Amino acid sequence: MKSGDKHAKIIRAATKIFAKKGFFNARISDIAKEAKVADGTIYLYFNNKFDILISVFEQEIGKLIDQVRTLIAHEEDPRVMLELFITNHLKEMKKNRNLAEVIQIELRQTNKLIRDYRNNKFSEYVNIISEIIKLGQQQQVFRPDVMPGIAKRAIFGALDEIARIWSLNLDTTYTVEETARQVTDLFQVGILARA
Repeated sequence: MKSGDKHAKIIRAATKIFAKKGFFNARISDIAKEAKVADGTIYLYFNNKFDILISVFEQEIGKLIDQVRTLIAHEEDPRVMLELFITNHLKEMKKNRNLAEVIQIELRQTNKLIRDYRNNKFSEYVNIISEIIKLGQQQQVFRPDVMPGIAKRAIFGALDEIARIWSLNLDTTYTVEETARQVTDLFQVGILARA
C-alpha cells in the first residue's frame, strides 16, 4: 500500500472511531484495527492521538473549504453564494456522518489543543459565511445592521443541529435540497435589506 493510501486509510478509520467512541475513549489500537494496520504504523504518520484528530480536521475541513471556494468562485450574487455554502455543508454532513459527529462533539471539547485548532482551520471555514454576509452588505442585498460574526454562528449553528439530527437518524424525511432551501430562506428573509 502506498504511503498516501495508508495515511488516508488511517484518517478514515480515526474519523469512524472518534465518532463511535469519542476522542478521549478511542485508543491508537482501535484506530489501527479499523485501518487494518499495525499499531506501530500509526506512529510512522502521526505523533499521537491529538495529531490524528487535528489531521482529521485539517484534511476534512480543508476539503470543505476547497469545495465551497470552488462553488462560489464565479458567483456574484451573495444570496446564491450563501445557498451554495449551506447546501454543500449539508450534503457533506449527510454523506459523511462520522465526520459530522466528530465535528459536533470534538469541536466543543475544552482541551487547549482542540480550542487552539478551532481558532484556525475551522474558523477559516465558518468565516466564509461572514465573507458572504459582508459582500451582501456591500451590494446592499443584506441588511447593514446584521453583524457578520453573529450571523455566521447562527447559520452554522442551524446547520450543525440539522447534521446532529441526521447523524442520530432522528429525522430523514427531508432531502438535503429541501432542507438547504428552508434554512437559506429562513436566514435570508431575515437579513435582506429593507425595500
